[in-house]
Parts: sequence; structure tokens; C-alpha cells
Amino acid sequence: MFDDFFIRALVAGLGVAFVTGPLGCFVVWRRLSYFGDTLAHSALLGVTIAYSLEFNIALSVFIISSLIALILVQLQNRTNLPGDALLGLLAHSSLAVGLVVIGFLTFIRFDVMGLLFGDILAVTVDDLYIIWIGGALILLILRLIWKGLFASTVNYELAEAEGLNPDRAKAIFTILIAAIIAISIKMIGLLLITGMLIIPAAMARNISDSPQKMIIYSIIGGLLSVIIGLFSSLEFNTPSGPSIIAAALFLFVISLFKIKQTIKLKN
Repeated sequence: MFDDFFIRALVAGLGVAFVTGPLGCFVVWRRLSYFGDTLAHSALLGVTIAYSLEFNIALSVFIISSLIALILVQLQNRTNLPGDALLGLLAHSSLAVGLVVIGFLTFIRFDVMGLLFGDILAVTVDDLYIIWIGGALILLILRLIWKGLFASTVNYELAEAEGLNPDRAKAIFTILIAAIIAISIKMIGLLLITGMLIIPAAMARNISDSPQKMIIYSIIGGLLSVIIGLFSSLEFNTPSGPSIIAAALFLFVISLFKIKQTIKLKN
């Protein structure tokens, strides 16, 4: 069954959607969209290091993204710069360093467009194992830290008073974001992975009235985005990664009508 490149792409995309849905909800709730962008931009540096050292790409991206997150924490403790300034500094500097390193690696042929925007049609069976096994581990860990992470999202002080260790939950969540970026960069691309995290979650927020429903709707939105995007890409010969994000945007626009109807009923 997996001999067909389109089937592999579809299975890979669905696997990513199952994970980005719940993680994306926390990204929206905790207002970490720019943080996700920062880790995604740093992924290019991880890819170049993997190529130069003949290292596993997913593992290299995970390590570099995690290091960037730790550097961010240290900078927050050592400087008086606001968080958005530090995120911008790390995002663009890591992206620039990655591109500079590519310039030195003239003996290696890079598909820069594939790195930036992804090529889900090129996934292999090994990639499917990484996505589904890695995704299952991410969801399992998210389930284990759910109580502390959600409580600290609602009220940090209360979560700390109840002994839920919100700082540990936040640190683990940061690593989970780095992990999903690492296993999905090949499919969605480092410039679009944050869109897969944010847009289905934003759509779900428009049509849900509880956190549980928002997570379910975000997963459904992600799955539909992958299906619609891939079949649209096949039909209209458009890039697969951008087509998936465009489909997610289409679903978000539809969800706006739900908000409009709700406002009319309240009035």
C-alpha cells in the first residue's frame, strides 16, 4: 500500500495533523505563536548540520531547536529585552546562520525550496515510522503533563500553589514543540509548520465552547486540511505544503461564519 507516493504523503500528513492539533491549542492558549516560528526558523540550522555531519535530520533539528529554546530562557534571565525582541533575534539570526552554512557546503546539493516549504510527496516509509511513533510519544507525554500545563495556562500562581510544577510542564512542552517541528519539517517546511500548529487551532477556537472540544475540532481541522490540501495539490499541480496551509486557512474563514451566526443569536 505504501508503494504509492500519494498514499505515503496522505498517511504522513494525517499523522502530523493528529499531533499538531493538541499542541496547537496550547500554542494559541499560551500565545506562543512567535515562539513556534523561532524554533521553526532554527530548524534550517539543524538541517545544515545534519547534512554536513551526515547525521539524522530529525534528530539534528530536534537538538538545535531545543538548544534555541534553552538559549531563549537564558537570555530572558540575563537581559532586559522584551520577549518578542529576543524571539525575533533568535529566529532571524538562526535562519541567517543556517543559510550561511549552506553557502559553505558547496559540495552538498540542497533543495532550499523543499526545506522552506516542504515536500510531503517525497516522504519514505521510514519517515512514516518516525512520524507515527514519534507523534504517539509526543501525545503520550502531553497527556502526562496535561494537568500542570493546562492549569498554568489558566492561572500560573494557582498551579504553582497546588504543587503542579508549571515550570517543568512548560519546559517539557517546549521540547514537544521542538519534536513536532523535527518530525514534520520534511513535509510542511520550516516556514509553514507554525501555520499547521496555529491555523487549525484558531479555527477550532472559533467554533468550540470548551477546551476539550477545541482540541477535537483542531485535530479534525488538521486532518481535513491535509486531505483537502493534498487532493487539491494533485488536481491543480500546486505545491503540497502550501496547499495544506491554504486549505487550513479556507476552513478558518468558514469558521468565521459560525462566530457571526453566534453573535446574531445573542443579539
